[in-house]
Amino acid sequence: MTTRTTRIPVRWMIIGLIAIATIINYIDRNALAVMWPEISKELGYGKDEYAVLVTSFMVAYAVGQLAFGRIFDKVGTRTGFVLAIAVWSIAIAAHAFARSMGSFIALRMLLGVSEAGAWPGTAKANAEWFPVKERALAQGIFNAGASIGAIISAPLIATLFLLLGWPSVFLLIGIGGMLWIIPWLMVCRAPPEAHPWLSAEEREEILTGRVPANTDPDAVTYSPGLKELLRHKEAWGIVLARFLIDPIWWLFVSWLPIYLADSFGFDIKQIGLFGWVPFVGAAIGSLLGGWVAGRLISAGWEIGRARKAVIVAGGVVMVPALLATAVAATPLMAVLLIAVILFGFQLAISNIQTLPGDYLAGSAVGTLAGFSGMAAVLGVLVVTWTVPVLAEISYAPVFILSAAFVPLSILSILFLCRRVERLTPLP
Repeated sequence: MTTRTTRIPVRWMIIGLIAIATIINYIDRNALAVMWPEISKELGYGKDEYAVLVTSFMVAYAVGQLAFGRIFDKVGTRTGFVLAIAVWSIAIAAHAFARSMGSFIALRMLLGVSEAGAWPGTAKANAEWFPVKERALAQGIFNAGASIGAIISAPLIATLFLLLGWPSVFLLIGIGGMLWIIPWLMVCRAPPEAHPWLSAEEREEILTGRVPANTDPDAVTYSPGLKELLRHKEAWGIVLARFLIDPIWWLFVSWLPIYLADSFGFDIKQIGLFGWVPFVGAAIGSLLGGWVAGRLISAGWEIGRARKAVIVAGGVVMVPALLATAVAATPLMAVLLIAVILFGFQLAISNIQTLPGDYLAGSAVGTLAGFSGMAAVLGVLVVTWTVPVLAEISYAPVFILSAAFVPLSILSILFLCRRVERLTPLP
């Protein structure tokens, strides 16, 4: 077998490509929200129709989380990502030809099913390619990709829309996704055990660092199915945490352009100028949350203590910022406060999403990540249908309700995930 000497360790090339895929993912999904004020005028739709499209996407996204969790466990990281991004690129390109609500709903559902694959796929890749101490940082890089996608999507889509019109924008970003597959197939050639580019040192670092020291031998090979998995309270801790906290992220991903238009009278150009600002905070939080957890583990902190410390810190940041956003009087104040909210969110979620890989062997990580992702989407659906009702009066109740979700999410981790170590079969 030939080897290839590379200055960049292969595992960081892998997570870098996944982060780029996530940037593409968020550009694709945000394109409709950014262009909706103009698409809705042209086609005669309103806020209620937009809520239907968000719901269609999220229902399919929930199904896709669970389905792709199992798919990645069956076909592996390499093939799983090819399937996911090929389908979602075709789906977003086909938006160019949609004119009826029926066609938009069908395409949003196809987009949702396929885009969901990135999250359980990343959890599996993280557990497969990274030692424990690096996983939160790797997850943070992936989540930073989502934030960068959100940062650049508003100005990029607004600019392309002004130059090309909305049908051409959908076609162009679909082509971009298909091009990603080429470097992915070149770099992700095989798992770490057999990848020809890995040095002996990197291979040993990955394989010996996957499992914490002193782990029960039964836990190393324990790979429960979904039914067995849900007998563990730790699994429910992750599921409940995602159900309660993920709607806060999606509130701003799905509704920020609409919020700016409704509350401050923004048009597409102004949304492009302001809409990226909150996600700068998210990108910083993604990287910092993973880096801090890794530093604490390297300093001798127990894995669970390190993860929970950063999760709690994220919640402490989020709650007052959410309450302050409820009374934000200017667009600048609003977007800066939302940047603080998303900073805190990413501090927490980078470590919550790492927990499936801490608790399970690689062959079951995708299943738990996918099921908890599906629960997260169910929480998002509640918010999706609450927002149009509450926003008829004010967006303030939406932010206050979101603030109440945060401590409940953290408590589910603290009380149900008391020890963070590999699970073993239950009697």
